[in-house]
Amino acid sequence: MKNFSDGFFSVDANSGFLPIEEPLRKLPDTYAELQSLLDEMPVVKDDGSPGLLATERALEQATERLPNFLNQVKKEKDPRVKAALFRGYSFLASAYTLSPAHHTYLKTGKYGLANKKIPPTLAQPFVVIAEALEVFPWLDYHYAYSLGNFYKKEETKGWDWSNLSMAVKFSGMPDEQGFIMLHVDINQYSPNLVKAALGLADYPTDEINANLELFGTTLQKMNERRRLMWEASRWKHYNDFRVFIMGTKGNVDIFPEGLIYEGVWDTPHTYRGQTGAQDNIIPTADIISGVINYYPKNQLTNYLLDLRTYRPKCVQSFFHFISKKMDQHPLLKRLVDSNNLEGMVHLMKVFEEIYLFRNGHWQFVQKYIMQNTAYPKATGGTPITSWIPNQIKAVLRAMKVLFDKMKDHQNPNWNQSEWLESYNKKVQLLNKQLKIVSIEAFDPEAVFDLNEKMGYQDF
Repeated sequence: MKNFSDGFFSVDANSGFLPIEEPLRKLPDTYAELQSLLDEMPVVKDDGSPGLLATERALEQATERLPNFLNQVKKEKDPRVKAALFRGYSFLASAYTLSPAHHTYLKTGKYGLANKKIPPTLAQPFVVIAEALEVFPWLDYHYAYSLGNFYKKEETKGWDWSNLSMAVKFSGMPDEQGFIMLHVDINQYSPNLVKAALGLADYPTDEINANLELFGTTLQKMNERRRLMWEASRWKHYNDFRVFIMGTKGNVDIFPEGLIYEGVWDTPHTYRGQTGAQDNIIPTADIISGVINYYPKNQLTNYLLDLRTYRPKCVQSFFHFISKKMDQHPLLKRLVDSNNLEGMVHLMKVFEEIYLFRNGHWQFVQKYIMQNTAYPKATGGTPITSWIPNQIKAVLRAMKVLFDKMKDHQNPNWNQSEWLESYNKKVQLLNKQLKIVSIEAFDPEAVFDLNEKMGYQDF
């Protein structure tokens, strides 16, 4: 079996998409000044007092006094230290550049312009550690904001989001911690997802049904955890921290000229912001199930594939491996050729869970973003109203193709008429929502209310 590891992450049946070991909560003492700055940075610190981001220009002034750890950073070999350094510099770069946008939002309700450059003492070590990890020098989902940014409050209480806390924070408020720690919580089941994916990518078919069943039930558990977002992070408080995870690419209202990394490059650089679209669960499901073959050929899909590059190299290698295997032996073709009706039922369950995951995410967008701001771009720089519907259409197409393969066969574990009624509701729901958002001054509440009316409310 191929090895998909970089020393910090290892995509396998033991770790799934989570780090091999719990991330470092604090940097080594060598970087005491950097760690102190990160501890002082949040709008609200751990002790409840205001942090640097609570006051205009305070974070920028403190950052400009930071020593340059460039030479020490170059020497680091420990994967956990390198990940923690990337996390620290990522947070600091985002906070430094986006602090003005945050304070403008507090005054006007609209995101303001970000700082155009970061100083050499931040830019130089940041770029060096990013190059060491072979990732872009900007806040990411894996090493920085989410999967590499947790610690357990009590070891015996496990992976529940309420038992997890962020090592580094922007707002420091409960809703930020609940928001991103739930992403870690969901990934507690990723070892089984990877196990099933690798089993399905392996051509021998004697265990195909068992692996498909495991894949579907794992996605179902992940969806159950995902729905807890409504409890973990209140939608009205999303803007307390959202601006700090914006990217420099695609968000021209905030970064009209990109970002200068002083002492590194003379020209501006741009990168996509941190987003849940950088998570690995749904891309894995799309590749294994074949949904990826139904992606529309358009710019929105190009954005999606571009975000695949904002992941650790070991994850990208895993995607490449399973993609190659599934291209050689497509799952649906294997099921049809062997007349495996049980396997087709399991595959339809996988499609259903992918749909529920994406439609639930679409409802998060409707409530957490569209009802909080008129700003039309997601943190990754993609358009708010069409980004996720583009992917929902792909899974709906895949469902219909599988249905056409199954409809002439009787299966006691699958009710065709009930399925078709449910499918038609899904299509109608999306079409009605897209009709509303096609109007320039649309009502976000009307988009969200359709979910309950059509029987697909996420909570």
